[in-house]
Amino acid sequence: MKDPHDMATPRPNPGRGPAKSARKRKAPPAARNMDIAPILAGWDYEGGTVSVRKIIGLDGREKLQMRLDLGVLQMELAGRPDGRRPHNLESLLEYHERRLARHLRSPASTPRFFLDAAMCRALRDEAVLYDQRYLALFVLGDFAGVLRDTGRNLRLLDLCAQYAIDDHDRLVLEQYRPYMIMMQTRAQASIEFHNSEFKKSLETIAAGVDRIREFFVKFGQDDAIAKSSEVALLKSFAQDVSKKVPVDPMIRLREKLELAIKRENYEEAARLRDRMTLRKEKPRASRDNAD
Repeated sequence: MKDPHDMATPRPNPGRGPAKSARKRKAPPAARNMDIAPILAGWDYEGGTVSVRKIIGLDGREKLQMRLDLGVLQMELAGRPDGRRPHNLESLLEYHERRLARHLRSPASTPRFFLDAAMCRALRDEAVLYDQRYLALFVLGDFAGVLRDTGRNLRLLDLCAQYAIDDHDRLVLEQYRPYMIMMQTRAQASIEFHNSEFKKSLETIAAGVDRIREFFVKFGQDDAIAKSSEVALLKSFAQDVSKKVPVDPMIRLREKLELAIKRENYEEAARLRDRMTLRKEKPRASRDNAD
């Protein structure tokens, strides 16, 4: 009986010279169709920019594509970006959150809940997938998707910070918290901005800046607040939003009055005072009529 290894792997025969090679084989049709060149044609990579688009996949569902220098990155729009379902759940984070929920319902004598180094490493790898997706979604203006994914990754940071065994695993992701807060804040404020809720948008931005400030204070890095690119970006966004907030007419008249007095244009100042008096009396007259 022949050795099965002899049948599977041809061996060289030094006595007869090199074996005759078989005719050049053509790549099967399926292999030829795997070339991504047609996908990249007409979609040039531009360094320093994030170029993304939505497409319809072979399964009929929308997918997200990001252009890279050597190709393209494709992600699912819902669930885990790579389409995998660890433990038949959306993500590893959901799996560990369910573990924690079961632990919190268990008797007090149950051993403490923890995340070991391997678990934290896998969670960090998963977080990168969601980071890439929410960046792409922000470029496309899908702010609801950004809120979903940033909120999800911030939960992951909280879980590791509280339950990781090793100090490194508890702290290594914290450096990215200000960026995630900034992206989450921009997404929420952008939704409000597009809904013409300008004052609400400004309040959201201010709350985001406060959260980042609290982060730096917590880690004893008060000086980092002034240098934070995340804070600077949010403040710049607030300036843009402020331009859309209607100015109180009385404030505008008061500013004009101060300017007229400064220029010693007393006639203009008197006229402005009259207008301010009329504006103050109108609401009073309306209340008297209502009575």
